[in-house]
Formats: sequence, C-alpha cells, structure tokens
Amino acid sequence: MKKVLSLALVLTMTASMLIGCGGKKEEAETAPVKEETTNTDTANDAAAEEITLNVAYMPNYASLCTVVAGMKKGYFEEQGIKVNLVEFADGPTIISAMESGSIDVGYIGPGAHKLAIQGKADIFAISHYGNADEVIGNTDKGVSKIEDLAGKTIAMASGTTSETILDLTLKQAGLTRDDVKVMDMDASAIVTAMLSGSVDAAATWSPNTFAIKKELGDKAVMLSNNKTFIDIFPSIASWISNPGYAEKNPDILLRFTKALYKAMDYRTENPEEVAGWVAEQTALDKNAVLDQIYDGDWTTAAQVISSIEDGTMEEYYKAQQQNFIDSGAVTEEVAVSDYVSFQNMLDAAK
Repeated sequence: MKKVLSLALVLTMTASMLIGCGGKKEEAETAPVKEETTNTDTANDAAAEEITLNVAYMPNYASLCTVVAGMKKGYFEEQGIKVNLVEFADGPTIISAMESGSIDVGYIGPGAHKLAIQGKADIFAISHYGNADEVIGNTDKGVSKIEDLAGKTIAMASGTTSETILDLTLKQAGLTRDDVKVMDMDASAIVTAMLSGSVDAAATWSPNTFAIKKELGDKAVMLSNNKTFIDIFPSIASWISNPGYAEKNPDILLRFTKALYKAMDYRTENPEEVAGWVAEQTALDKNAVLDQIYDGDWTTAAQVISSIEDGTMEEYYKAQQQNFIDSGAVTEEVAVSDYVSFQNMLDAAK
C-alpha cells in the first residue's frame, strides 16, 4: 500500500485538484467544432441510437475540462450522444437529481464518493486525481497555522470534499469538531462568509480558494490541501450514474466513456485551449480558469487502463473508502468492484 500511495504522490505532484460554487438550475449546450476526421475507432458505433444525455457538472475546470473538450471536438457526437449540461453546486445534489431522474450522468469530487460506497451511485469512469481542496485561515482572525483552528469558526459544505479535508486537517492538529465551531453552508456562501469575516477559516475548493486568496491577499493562509494527505486520502474525482440507470443502459455508459477517453487525451495536451472553453461555459474570466489547470493530475486514457491492469486504481479507491470508514462517514467496508465499473473502463478502450 505504501508503494501504491507513493505512486499517487508522484502523480499528484505533476500538477498542483473538487467542485465549485454556483447553483443548480442553469442549462446550457456547447456546440461541437466540426472537423474533417476519420473515425476509425467509432465506425462500428455509427448505427448507434442517437440520444440526449442530461449531464451534471460543477462550474470549475476539473469538472468541465473533459466533457467540454469532448463536446467541442465532436467526440460525443461521434458516439451518437448529444450532451445537455446542467450546473450544480456539489456532488450530493447531483446524486439527488439522479435519483429523481432529471440527470443521467454526472461528475463528482472526492467527498461525494461516500454516497457511491453507500450504493447511491455507480462509478463508470474515473476523471482524475486532484488537488483543488484547501483549508484557508484568516490571519486577521488569529489563524496562521493548523493548531490555531482550536475554538475558531470554520465554514464548510457537508457531504463534499470540504468536509473531508477539514476532518483530516483537524486530526493532524490533534483536534476534533468538538474543538471548533463548524458552520455548514452552501458552497456558494463560503467565499462571502470568509470575505465578510463571519468565519475565521474555510474548507473549500477551487475556484472558491482563488477568490478568497485574491480578495484577502496576505491575510489568507493555506493551512492544508489534498497533497498534504495524499498518503492516506487519494483525491479521486469520478463520473457516475444512478445504479438503476447503469443496470439498464450499459451501452450508453460505454459510448459516453469512449468519448471521455478521447477528450481526456485532448485536455491533457491542450489545457489552455480547454480552459478557454470552460470559461465560456461558466462565464468566468479565462485567467481565473487558467489558474485551475493545476488543480489535478490530468491522466490520459492509456494511463487509466494501465492503472486498472496493474491494480493501482483499485488500491486508490480502497484507500479512499478506508478514510471514510475511519472518519465514520461510511460504516462498513464494501468491495470496490460493487460500485466502480472497472470493466466498463476497460471495454471502452477496445
């Protein structure tokens, strides 16, 4: 396990990763760029039924970079898929929308994986390993190191990666939630709470982290991030569907994954171009989105397959689950293969 997790450190150190602010509700479509190309690996899929998928995302680079690249380059169109993007604030809300049937597939960051472990979602493809989460203190509030969090008020959004990284950070300082005052709030309210001074510290993710540090300047200090805990909590982001949907539509998930693979490779080679597309979709400043290209390790399709075949990916998911068990967020161990479809990921590469 130490060897595996050291590999995670190497992967994550290649780029400096969960999940963003904003609300559900807004729908948008991004038209693919028409290209002269030969679809050698999708020729057999030409007769596939054309479908529209409601795809949930969060307004940040990590969530959007692959799906937007796939839309712009026409990779989903090659698979007979029209993507309808629907914005959400966090993973748990996306999973709730799937349960209601309004969303077909979606992206989740590390924190929401506990719901997949609990059987509320199936993971059909990995997205990346990330480093987007931080715990940030306000020095004007007397928080310049982790130990200073004792007795302080900290903002977080429950059920997300912010909750996970906060618990890990408190544990490192020998603290528990009983030693601090946790303010559970909507992801979009965390930045406002930090800037107004109504909280002393915040556990959140990019682009919230960039907004807080930009506005507070030298007053903002990063106390911890995903890399701080890579040995015990690999920060995994994944693509999910409702278990019932996955059971009834394996062919659709396979086609979606095929398109994701081509998009993964494109985003890895062209991060700045993809950042521009993400900026268009989210109505964010392109420079702000460019800051986010260091939030994760943008693996290629070949690296995904290799990590499945050598067992590395399964070990990452096991380590992630163990952390949830240790924190009490998950009560019992579940076989990773019960909620992660390694076979779909392998088949999509054929």
